[in-house]
Amino acid sequence: MQDSLAGAVMRSWLQTIMTLIRLTLLLLLGLLARAQVITFETNGLNYQTLTKGGLTIMFAQLPMHTKDYAVLQVAVSNGAKTSWNVKPEDFTFRPTETEPLKPEAPRIVVNRLIDRGGRDDAIRLMTTYEAGLYGLSRIKSTSGYEQRRQQMLAELTSAKIKAAAAASAIAFVGTKLKPGESTDGAVFFATGGKPLPAGKLTVNAGGEFFEFLAIEPLKSNSMEPVKKKHGEPN
Repeated sequence: MQDSLAGAVMRSWLQTIMTLIRLTLLLLLGLLARAQVITFETNGLNYQTLTKGGLTIMFAQLPMHTKDYAVLQVAVSNGAKTSWNVKPEDFTFRPTETEPLKPEAPRIVVNRLIDRGGRDDAIRLMTTYEAGLYGLSRIKSTSGYEQRRQQMLAELTSAKIKAAAAASAIAFVGTKLKPGESTDGAVFFATGGKPLPAGKLTVNAGGEFFEFLAIEPLKSNSMEPVKKKHGEPN
């Protein structure tokens, strides 16, 4: 009787152990299969890139801001077998201590650059964006900034308007990416001209949820993250 009871207890214990082992293995496999954020630095900019479902999204903070906005350089490449629409509103910046920020609509950004006489802002933005874009061999857009800029410059004659138009071509716009296509552009967050605070970028695109690593705020007009003071909590 006792031997039979001991055997039943042992079998139950072994089944429990095997179940835990299987669950642990499934969890480990799930963690290994999860897409990983890759970080790299090029031309002074710190990039993060993440691929899910064949769609690759890459971004970096630009080391300058306009009178109204903080700016992210974004590139999207479609390596899937399905076409996907990617829009500015797919992006959300989530500060650590405040409410989430959605990008400003491109038409509003363009209007403010022009209406406020922000020619200097437009030129600085264009210069900074191009320095990052042309120094990054990973971005080979088929319908991005360079294509939009060439089209706009061909249609305009005024030098002043050309400067604003060229900068407005930087704005990331809604794009349908066919398999193998890519695009790039700037995403603008209304911050009153201040750099983005500490936080992380998330994107809902291609039927996937992209969550990037937390970033630190940049110093004004600097490429270096803000350093924490001694004794300041993490």
